[in-house]
Amino acid sequence: MDRARAALEAIGQLPDGEIAIADAALQLASIDQPDGDMNSARDHLSVLARDAVALAGTVAEDDLVGQAVGLARLMGEVHRYAGDTRQYDDPANANLLRVIERRRGLPVALGVLWLHAARAAGWGCHGVDFPGHFVLALAHKGTQLVVDVFNGGAPMDAPALRALVKSVEGPAAELRPGLLRPMSTRAVLLRLQNNIKLRRLQAGDMPGALACTEDMLRIAPDEAGQWRDAAVMHQRLDQLGDALRCGAAFLRLVPEGTAAERMRAAMAELRARLN
Repeated sequence: MDRARAALEAIGQLPDGEIAIADAALQLASIDQPDGDMNSARDHLSVLARDAVALAGTVAEDDLVGQAVGLARLMGEVHRYAGDTRQYDDPANANLLRVIERRRGLPVALGVLWLHAARAAGWGCHGVDFPGHFVLALAHKGTQLVVDVFNGGAPMDAPALRALVKSVEGPAAELRPGLLRPMSTRAVLLRLQNNIKLRRLQAGDMPGALACTEDMLRIAPDEAGQWRDAAVMHQRLDQLGDALRCGAAFLRLVPEGTAAERMRAAMAELRARLN
């Protein structure tokens, strides 16, 4: 576990474009499953990459439909990955070691594997932080094709995306600028871990949620929102010194504005309690 967390801290110092997304997700997974078979999982990632390279030789780099069809066949038919529709909230669906073992997972966990394969093929591909449902976009020279990796890589046109946003935000919701904004590699990893964090909070496991948040900060030390969350959780656990430390980290990143004012007020109350 210490080795995995050291690896996460090293990842936190890398430029986003140099992060190997699937291996980073395995490091996160190994903290929750220290007895998991990392060697087998890495061998599987190598097989996925090899198969994706072979696939790339059969599809033109500007044929986004062909890429989507090829990846869907590779991931769904050859390697038998699918969204877990029966036990969606099972924490195993957000742990990449367990996802590889079970060939089932959440949209973002499957997305990590699709991104790994697409990037091995040399294709432009990024995560999309769509409301309520992670999707991927294959991209080439200003054009993109959005695919739903949870549902077998089905292409999503504007009507499908509009229906999806309405299902999450209500019948009055519409597509708007920014909904298909590309996600960074770090942002995808954070969304993956956020599933674990939220499930722990829902189960009343504050220490577990805090540990997850601290691991998120190892890979994304400039993520102000995670420092804020860590400060709140430390406070609720009566760990006042750590709450102040996290609050100070938040203020270094967000020194001005309403959120900063609220944090300063909360920290003043904490100092008063310490005195």
